[in-house]
Amino acid sequence: MSSQEEILNDGRFSCITRDPRFWEMPEKKRKIKIDKRFRAMFHDKKFKLKYTVDKRGRPVNYTSTENLRKFYALSESDSDLSEDDSKERAEKKKKKKKAKPTGD
Repeated sequence: MSSQEEILNDGRFSCITRDPRFWEMPEKKRKIKIDKRFRAMFHDKKFKLKYTVDKRGRPVNYTSTENLRKFYALSESDSDLSEDDSKERAEKKKKKKKAKPTGD
């Protein structure tokens, strides 16, 4: 910690604390938002790869879908819209079912 404080107090590196290029990215902005058209990539077999070793040859046991969830997120507006659409469809089905038993 003291070495980091020395670096920040050094005149050559004082601009680092004020420069937004060196700030840490907020967690909310880290993941790329994916709309509902591409949500199949989280559960489709075409996008799933099973790794047995990492890039350095060490054994691992994970799949590419874990990486997808790490870097991508469904956009909130689209997920809300899809939920609203499903609610509207359910309401329409209920209305149709209620309308059918008329007659005899």
